Parts: sequence; structure tokens; C-alpha cells
Amino acid sequence: MILKIEKYGSEKLRVPAQKVAVTPELVVLAEDMLETMYKAKGVGLAAEQVGRTEALCVIDVPLSCEDDEETKVFNSGIVQPLVMFNPEIVSFSGEQTGREGCLSLPNVGGDVTRPFEVTVQFLDIKGVPQIVTARGFLARAVCHETDHLKGIIYVDHMDEKSRDKVIKKLLKKKSK
Repeated sequence: MILKIEKYGSEKLRVPAQKVAVTPELVVLAEDMLETMYKAKGVGLAAEQVGRTEALCVIDVPLSCEDDEETKVFNSGIVQPLVMFNPEIVSFSGEQTGREGCLSLPNVGGDVTRPFEVTVQFLDIKGVPQIVTARGFLARAVCHETDHLKGIIYVDHMDEKSRDKVIKKLLKKKSK
């Protein structure tokens, strides 16, 4: 089922997520979130973005999105889509700056600095604890979606001038 994606300005995007146990109902929510993400042509979606407060996010980053062959090889062992309940970044290293967008801020984007490598622990769709280490664009997506679960939007990481520029563009598009 396609879900409604909350847009910038919705208070639901700022509500921190609550840890959950994996239930059949939440597995259905995860499947609906994946369907919604694919239809919207995104690579990640967090529960807050569909008006929910469960600590749940889904990610599916094609290897073709990675900049270099070494990162593609490193991430190739990570089975996607990633369905992560109660994800928590437990370590990170390096730095990368790149353009980010968000399904809740459609048709705008801006540069954000994130770790180059992250290790995230979570419960998978079967409720089994997992630990995954990702690099590059996939690491960026993990950071972006886990931020959503804390009520943080990527523009919060931008300097004031850049953030204002993105918000102004977004509001201008919204008023059309």
C-alpha cells in the first residue's frame, strides 16, 4: 500500500522515534514503506516520513550510486533493501560531503557533510540483531534515515545561508 509522505513543515517529521519489537503489523508497515519509497523514486524512507513514530527505516541504494569501485566492492556484500528496526549508529569514521535530497523535501537538495563509513546495529525484518558497516553513499543514506528517527532533517546539518536557500526554493515550488 502506498503511504502518504509527510512534507517539510509537518510536525510529524520532528517527533523522535520510539524503539519497537518487530511484529507482523510492523513488517507490513516496512513493506508498505518500501513500496512507497520505490514509487517515489527514493533510496530511503523513515517511519516519521509516513507519519509514524516507530524506530523503523528502509534503505535501498543501488551499487551504481557509489562513486568508486572500492566502495562498490565493500558494499556489495550488504543485502538490500535494508529494513532496520531500532537502528543505532555505533561507530563512524572519515568524512564525505555531497548533495542530499529527501522525499519530504521534494525537488530540492543541498550539500551535507557526513561520515564516509558507518557501522549500524539494528533488528532485521525477522527481529534478528544485525550489524552492518557501510561506506560512501550507502553510509550517507544510513545517516540520513537514522537522523529522521531522531527528528532531524538533512537541512539541519547545513549552514544557515545554505539551509535558507533550500527552504526558500522549497517554499517557492510549494506555492506554485
